[in-house]
Amino acid sequence: MLRFLKGFGLFSAVVLGAAAAPVQAAGDLLVAPTRVVLDGSRGTEVVLNNIGAEPATYRISLEIKRMTALGGLDEIAEADANAAEKAALEMISFSPRRVTLPPNQPQVIRVGVRVPEGTPPGEYRAHMLFRAVPDAAAPADPAKPASSGVSIALTPIYGITIPVIVRVGDLGAEASIGEARVVDTVDGPAFAFDLARTGNRSVYGDVEVTRPGVAEPLLLARGIAVYPEVGQRQVQLRVPTELAAKLRGPVRIRYSEDREVGGGTIDAVDRVVK
Repeated sequence: MLRFLKGFGLFSAVVLGAAAAPVQAAGDLLVAPTRVVLDGSRGTEVVLNNIGAEPATYRISLEIKRMTALGGLDEIAEADANAAEKAALEMISFSPRRVTLPPNQPQVIRVGVRVPEGTPPGEYRAHMLFRAVPDAAAPADPAKPASSGVSIALTPIYGITIPVIVRVGDLGAEASIGEARVVDTVDGPAFAFDLARTGNRSVYGDVEVTRPGVAEPLLLARGIAVYPEVGQRQVQLRVPTELAAKLRGPVRIRYSEDREVGGGTIDAVDRVVK
């Protein structure tokens, strides 16, 4: 389940102790599932739930994002999209496109797909954006004298996205884990490793880091993807300073499929982390 975070544009995972979980910050919108995969013939549903105390309105749209070698997602203007990205926008439909959610009142978004005959095999992806629509500005107080200066009111607009993937044809992919290290970032220490992908679709799963002979994982991060536009990406998982020290030395890293599709191992390696 994805939580809409006030003050943050996108959902992020933070690694704390032995497990990584969504940031537990104040938020108003829950989205489930956080990733949609369609086989080209059947649609599905995405459920929104407003957990705030006041009604909230959201506008829903599709946009194109491309993964970078550092694992980020760059937004691409439709005019700059390639043929596969434009095809994804044409294939995917959804309704409604705007919702007003009372508190604790779920709303279903119906997602459909239509694959034109002759579409080449491959993975087609767009990202569904849920953007908050700010309340109308409150009317000025007539009893308050007007200011002679110029004032500017800034209203932040929050949004989150989930990937919507359409798979056409018989596709497959493999992934392999590269060297691992503990690095310093502007946000603090992080456990980092390279993740390479081969094949004609994305890979997606969970990462578990364990110490040899110890059953309980040192680190667990969910929802790590490598999309088809990159052959390799760097994974960086932020960790507390005390955990960074524990991650140095011999570890076993396991990358496994999402639990909802069986949790099978994609790759597992032994590494000595410096």
